[in-house]
Amino acid sequence: MATEQDKQLKRTGRMTLYVHRYMRNPGAVFGLVLLIVLTFFSIFGKYLTHWSYSDLDYMALGAPPSAQHWLGTTPGGSDLYAMICRGLGRSLSIGIISSIGNTIIAAIVGTAIAYFRGWFEKVGMWLLDMLLVVPSFLLIAMMVRGASGTSSWLWLVFGLTVFGWIGYARVLRTLTLSLRELEYVRAAQFMGVGSFRIIIRHLIPNLGSVLIINTVLGVVSAVNSETSLSFLGLGIKAPDTSLGTLLTDGQSVILTQPWVLVFPAIVLILLTFSMQLIGDGMRDAIDPYSRSGGKAE
Repeated sequence: MATEQDKQLKRTGRMTLYVHRYMRNPGAVFGLVLLIVLTFFSIFGKYLTHWSYSDLDYMALGAPPSAQHWLGTTPGGSDLYAMICRGLGRSLSIGIISSIGNTIIAAIVGTAIAYFRGWFEKVGMWLLDMLLVVPSFLLIAMMVRGASGTSSWLWLVFGLTVFGWIGYARVLRTLTLSLRELEYVRAAQFMGVGSFRIIIRHLIPNLGSVLIINTVLGVVSAVNSETSLSFLGLGIKAPDTSLGTLLTDGQSVILTQPWVLVFPAIVLILLTFSMQLIGDGMRDAIDPYSRSGGKAE
């Protein structure tokens, strides 16, 4: 009887369990759908109009929304719909690439500092403390300011990646302090497994849930940083554009041409809102004490 019952039981994998718990959260599902819609809009939205983000319509300078220009035009005559498609795609690219880069660097450095004890750990923590006081915002602005318009976003990604992992590495180092004392880590050391292999195969995978959540939330942080720099005129440069650049253009004409500011602001709010819902949903799905898991029957 026990054997037959065991055969009827189906073992649920960890990832399958996470997906089921995530899909039980209506807010998280809504955030995922919203992000997918925004992503498709940034990729394929440009094919729905004959205007390009670089085209100028000198017959419609600062024109309100119309059949010719669905979301109106900027004071320079650029089609706002095409500009938002381009700006959203650029902001998403910057946020995703820099967030993934920050996660990879922080995971390797943070776990390595915790794993190699003694002088290596002390020196590593000292370096992290020193890097935390570096004026990263100013240095990133200087790097982007010296770049050309077509490569400014690459320099912005580079700057956000170089300076964005430091605080995250300190958090991962603290979490790794308990993992390095576990039996399987000691067994791997006893068997002569290399230190780098232990870090990659044993320590970092056990931080996978934290890494995934912080990668998602890191996209929001990177997009906000890009928007702030571009809003101050220290980010993306013409002829390229981003949501921050569009907000900068709109704040100077908000009284006479409010659509130039309102529509990019709405898109930015929707983007950050969707990523926040996804991050909260993933945290609830991975947390074993979360109520989103439902009850076992």
